[in-house]
Amino acid sequence: MHRYRSHTCGALRAENIGQTARLSGWCHRIRDHGGVLFIDLRDHYGVTQVVIDRDSSAFKLAETVRSEWVIRIDGKVRRRPEGTDNPDLPTGAIEVFATEMEVLGAAAELPLQVFGDQPYPEDTRLRYRFLDLRRDKLHANIMLRGKVIDSIRRRMKDGGFFEFQTPILTASSPEGARDFLVPSRIHAGKFYALPQAPQQYKQLIMMAGFDRYFQIAPCFRDEDPRADRLPGEFYQLDVEMSFVEQQDVFAAMEPVIAGVFEEFGDGKSVTRNWPRIPYAESMRKYGTDKPDLRNPLVMQNVSEHFRGSGFKVFARILEDAKSEVWAIPAPGGGSRAFCDRMNSWAQGEGQVGLGYIMWRAGENARTDEEFLSRIAALKNSEQGQVLIADSGGTPTEEVGAKLSNVDVRILTKMIERLMEEGKSAEANALWSKYYEAAGPLAKNIGPERTEAIRNALGLKAGDAAFFVAGQPDKFVKFAGLARTQVGTELKLINENAYEFAWIVDFPMYEWNEDEKKVDFSHNPFSMPQGGLDALKTQEPLSIKAFQYDIACNGYELASGGIRNHRPEAMVKAFEIAGYGEQTVIDRFGGMYRAFQYGAPPHGGMAAGIDRIVMLLAGATNLREVALFPMNQQAMDLLMGAPSEASPKQLRELHLRVNLPN
Repeated sequence: MHRYRSHTCGALRAENIGQTARLSGWCHRIRDHGGVLFIDLRDHYGVTQVVIDRDSSAFKLAETVRSEWVIRIDGKVRRRPEGTDNPDLPTGAIEVFATEMEVLGAAAELPLQVFGDQPYPEDTRLRYRFLDLRRDKLHANIMLRGKVIDSIRRRMKDGGFFEFQTPILTASSPEGARDFLVPSRIHAGKFYALPQAPQQYKQLIMMAGFDRYFQIAPCFRDEDPRADRLPGEFYQLDVEMSFVEQQDVFAAMEPVIAGVFEEFGDGKSVTRNWPRIPYAESMRKYGTDKPDLRNPLVMQNVSEHFRGSGFKVFARILEDAKSEVWAIPAPGGGSRAFCDRMNSWAQGEGQVGLGYIMWRAGENARTDEEFLSRIAALKNSEQGQVLIADSGGTPTEEVGAKLSNVDVRILTKMIERLMEEGKSAEANALWSKYYEAAGPLAKNIGPERTEAIRNALGLKAGDAAFFVAGQPDKFVKFAGLARTQVGTELKLINENAYEFAWIVDFPMYEWNEDEKKVDFSHNPFSMPQGGLDALKTQEPLSIKAFQYDIACNGYELASGGIRNHRPEAMVKAFEIAGYGEQTVIDRFGGMYRAFQYGAPPHGGMAAGIDRIVMLLAGATNLREVALFPMNQQAMDLLMGAPSEASPKQLRELHLRVNLPN
């Protein structure tokens, strides 16, 4: 028999009953039932229940073991007593009666428990990551990560892509973040850089004629902490293709990404025929370039309904031609409690508040005898029963002076049915007679404007709308957060879907307010729409690029573009961003030279492996899907990095440390 095991802890089944087995693993849980010890023995493959009683020669030693001790046991496989099977375990029909035991590794007092799912401070979890990784959920996440990467590799190779590895030590380049620099011992005073992405290398692979490349690539960026990126390093599916246009990249990559989500998405729906949403439209409708399309809310510009209105705050703001008022619809949010809650949330986000209008049944609906009789009669009719079922309510026994919530829903359904039947005049008459708009904004702008807003947003009784005003580039981020908050609070988000979209037509340049200059907005190597002519004739901030992102459930999963492969266009693009031709030659010499010798049109993208796995695992933190991540201060608490260099190391690297005061 093998020194440590004849079977893994997940292998034994009913057909092994009567056999002798040897198992090794960790003591996951120990239960003392008065002279009988039960040990759930765990390894990578599963858990087996081990039983030891006083008749066993192993009993005395077994009494000394504690959680997470590593032991070896020999014993007889037997059926569990009737009524004690565990259907949740693959090994749940059997147990092993131990006749011999050996301690392979004792464990000190645990800083965190492996059994169970107790929360612990993140620093504790990262310092003792080897223990944290033994826990079921995290262990499963890491195994899922491996399966996802295997699936991606298989799908890419099936799609005709070839896997190559690019250098880790390279030259510094402006990719939008700080480089990690590595001092050279041989070349005094010079530095390598860890790649922010294999961008130049993958383009050079196309120059070299390899046509379709991919790599599961490590990337390094010395960035300030971000909630949606692991500090220091992350992994991406890096892709490049020759002789392609934007649509060719989409056609190649959609099946790969969608296929992975279908394979590991636990039955959730996955978007087919991903929509193409222009960047400007995404910002205006959703307040972000990575919209969560599971949230059905779409914002609208309603400036015309406030311009010159009695609501002086918005009216004055709109005197600036650059200013607008946007509305965020809130179906089902037409209660004072919800509107007050949203207002408090906005104040917590640093805003003065959040204006709102809510629509509800008015006093006429509560007191009009003819209407109350109509509702009462409707409830008892066949059509009424259908309306009641559609509204999700049950009929009340009688209608009093005030309408119940069910009555309001029935009235709303009645109006909807009239609209569907083409009886809009009757529907509008019902609406205007029995509904009213409420809230400070409604009182100031009057019923005609509030009704126009309601119609524009497609709202009904019981709904509300919230409003933000000012210059869109200043409030758009908050508006997007408000849309998400409304959708979340009102439970409008479809939790059983992965909603994908391509975000396209990104601006080539943006204004860098800190440096007071035009800068690249996305990727400096992308082809501008219109090519060299656009660079020469258009105002830089108006130029769009062949750049695109994949958005899924509120996350940017991938980013890419068609590349600027013409040397003169590359020089001009960098010139607009403040880099002279010599700078381009100095910093991108390899690629610049390659473009002189027959460059094919090419393009590609990079998808974040960590984010893909995080979504599939149902996690909300990237550290839940990485083996040994740093904390938010970019420190590796397990290995003690970063650490000080010794004087000898500094001398070899020709460096002197100049610490800040």
